[in-house]
Amino acid sequence: MRGKRGRACVVVLGDLGRSPRMQYHALSLARQASFQVDIVAYGGSIPHEAVLKHPSIHIHTMAQPRFIHLLPKILYPVTLLLKAIIQFTMLLWFLFVKVPAPDLFLVQNPPSVPALVAVKWASSWRRAAFVVDWHNFGYTLLALSLGRNNVFVSLYRWIEMHYGKMATGSLCVTKAMQHELEQNWGVRAKVLYDQPPEFFRPALLEEKHELFCRVKKDLCHPSGVYDFISRELENQQLDETLFTIKTNADILLKQNRPALVVSSTSWTPDENFGILLEAAVMYDRRVTARSKGSDTAEISEEQDLYPNLLFIITGKGPEKEMYEEKIKRLNLKHVAFRTMWLAAEDYPLLLGSADLGVCLHTSSSGLDLPMKVVDMFGCGLPVCSVAYSCIQELVKDGQNGLLFSSSSELADQLLVLFKSFPGNCDTLMSLKAGAMETGSSGRWATEWEACAKPLITQVGS
Repeated sequence: MRGKRGRACVVVLGDLGRSPRMQYHALSLARQASFQVDIVAYGGSIPHEAVLKHPSIHIHTMAQPRFIHLLPKILYPVTLLLKAIIQFTMLLWFLFVKVPAPDLFLVQNPPSVPALVAVKWASSWRRAAFVVDWHNFGYTLLALSLGRNNVFVSLYRWIEMHYGKMATGSLCVTKAMQHELEQNWGVRAKVLYDQPPEFFRPALLEEKHELFCRVKKDLCHPSGVYDFISRELENQQLDETLFTIKTNADILLKQNRPALVVSSTSWTPDENFGILLEAAVMYDRRVTARSKGSDTAEISEEQDLYPNLLFIITGKGPEKEMYEEKIKRLNLKHVAFRTMWLAAEDYPLLLGSADLGVCLHTSSSGLDLPMKVVDMFGCGLPVCSVAYSCIQELVKDGQNGLLFSSSSELADQLLVLFKSFPGNCDTLMSLKAGAMETGSSGRWATEWEACAKPLITQVGS
């Protein structure tokens, strides 16, 4: 399928490397719709190799107005306005002048201001279709810092609704959001569920070993922290990792390895990382108490053995340093934390090597779904997720994961799932089978072909 110009422009008013859904859109537009694709976005994190190497995808990087962050917090309203003006001017330059005229603009929302305004103006000027991909509502994110009744939030919501209704076509991430858009916003959107692309899959044993060798330096104890991970790394052989060991040509999983739990976070207020820290403390105290009383317990060691837990937390965001300081003060015996940012090619391998995923996303609107869980399912990784209004569109409690509402519930789930690890973890294995089934039942290319391509064909011609 080709439009009259055979070109599409994907607009991301954010770090492209941290916008996987828009990267997948660009790949599908190039591969499945045979478009030349221009991406206008900020730099920062490195996008996936498939995006960088595709001959039909052209990335146009905007400079970020970094000096705005130096202004005092008392000028926050002025800062918001100044930032929006600078972004708007830059978007107009790229969309009106630098980028070749496309058949359609596809813009990520949020952020809504000034992205929706600039893309609407550009689409009118260049006689192109204007498609919005609704990931969430921008005004609800702004309300997290300013409050729902703030005048700026009300103005933001009006702009988001006014320009959102002008779109030639709309996509969204959940049925709940589709209903909200149609009933209260006057926007008819097609649901395009996030699905994992083909490179999210369970990791092979050799891939696990190579990954853990690569990240060994990231697992060494950070400044001010000395825990069971630090002690074990000090005594390791060259061909040994925390989880694997290579003997001659064979690679084996270690029986005394810690359980690996992965969580990806944006370190923002809509993801309460404190819940995970509290649950980790509860797990540590209960395992410590059981180990002290194990001499008199009339339960066999095989049935009542709880592993050490290593939580690897990936992602970047404003609250990261605050929580890293809290982690340093925990002083846990059976739980360790490491924060890191992985290359786009290594992140799927980490998920495919882990034993459990944890999702702390609560959604500012209550209407979007965490893409990180989709990626985890693609790797056959079961998930413990915070319960909120529409999360059951993705996480089926007791089938591919578990839902929790408090730190004590999460701690209980960790104890149930990892009892007798790595041997007789029947509940964990059952959830893993469910995650594998969910992950293999749909892939991004298939979902995009069925749900997005008909819309793109319609509006692009």
